[in-house]
Amino acid sequence: MKRLIAGFFMTSVLLFADAIKSFPKEYYTIKDPQKQKEEFVKILYPLILQAEKKIQKERAFAENFFTKLERGDIVTPAEQEKLKRLAKKYRIKSLYDKEAYRKRIDTIPVSLVLAQASIESNWGKSRFAREANNLFGEWTWGKRGIVPKNRAPGKTHKIRIFDSLEGSVASYMRNLNRHWAYSEFREARYLARKSGKPFNGFIAAGYLTRYSELREKYTQMVKETIAKNDWSLYDSGDEASPSMELGSEMAMLSKRLYLAQQF
Repeated sequence: MKRLIAGFFMTSVLLFADAIKSFPKEYYTIKDPQKQKEEFVKILYPLILQAEKKIQKERAFAENFFTKLERGDIVTPAEQEKLKRLAKKYRIKSLYDKEAYRKRIDTIPVSLVLAQASIESNWGKSRFAREANNLFGEWTWGKRGIVPKNRAPGKTHKIRIFDSLEGSVASYMRNLNRHWAYSEFREARYLARKSGKPFNGFIAAGYLTRYSELREKYTQMVKETIAKNDWSLYDSGDEASPSMELGSEMAMLSKRLYLAQQF
């Protein structure tokens, strides 16, 4: 029965994620700061879960691939090609380096995503969040982008434009999972998972000094944002995550029940 209920709520959450492309106009008319924060989480949380679901499926495929390989089972050409695509996506140099896949194909603590999105986008109210669906301040050197007003002379970077908030969330996670600057973050996450220790947003933030020029001051800002909003609850293992209202429904999402739907 619990699996049935969890499946129903998860379907509702993911349908909501598919429906939202940008912050709705009504979001910017909210005057109460606390109410706006709640709406911010309500909009982003389903997008985070959807992005995590895709990563979990990729990780499950890689694990299954290497299990088959080690058992001496037949690996199909289609599976080989899929592994090559994953290696390219996550910038894994050695195709059959199992531990590299484990280090790079993994989820990001929800509280960390929420905290960085709120800081980088000023709770979705920044120019780049409004005009480019860019929640995390990602740059680009391509043709499509927004030139920052305070860009220093001689600089050529732009703020990347995303077609949806979902695209911004997915790109942010991919960035943490493959960019050289966050290798310490991935190593800490890998070792924590391997030893069965927690790796929540508060812990993860300490390994992101390279995310901002503010370095340690920035990681402290992330930690304070997580603590102030009690977002560590979203990283709990077996405890129920904070409630989230979807229309007239109230979905109590348990991490355990959520993960049970993925495999």
